[in-house]
Amino acid sequence: MSLAWYVVLVGATAVERLAELVVSARNARWSFARGGVESGRGHFPAMVALHTGLLLACVAEAWLADRPFLPWLGWPMLVLVLASQGLRWWCIATLGPRWNTRVIVVPRLPRVARVPYRSLRHPNYVAVVVEGVALPLVHSCWITAVAFTLLNAVLLARFRIPAEERALARATQAGAAAHPAVP
Repeated sequence: MSLAWYVVLVGATAVERLAELVVSARNARWSFARGGVESGRGHFPAMVALHTGLLLACVAEAWLADRPFLPWLGWPMLVLVLASQGLRWWCIATLGPRWNTRVIVVPRLPRVARVPYRSLRHPNYVAVVVEGVALPLVHSCWITAVAFTLLNAVLLARFRIPAEERALARATQAGAAAHPAVP
């Protein structure tokens, strides 16, 4: 895969991200109209910067460090990039209007228990992690892969997932209070 085709792949990923933002904005309006509550806004700008940085760093490292396309690495990584996109859009379809790039929870709605959420607690983040490793390695950009993976691990483990878990717990408690058990 030439550098030009790699830039096209990264550009297509950027277009996909823009499509996610359109879906997210529509879903945010749906959630807020139903009493949705946003949590974890403080980490969101860092998340946007990190994901934007991933795309820019992929192209910059491939070009500035003259990273080669290594077929034995690049082709399997491309398959993983495509699989991560498939998983991401499966998550979006499964959650429907409840999916968002932000942490917005509508109180009193039951948790989604369909696959892939039945099998994995946070399948969308599996897609993010796989893509964050695989996209740079399509063109052997190992510095970007390592840096994004480490920074993303901190962001997910210290901020994003805890914010989401707290928001879901509050919504579950609100739902239980609204529907007390009958003795």
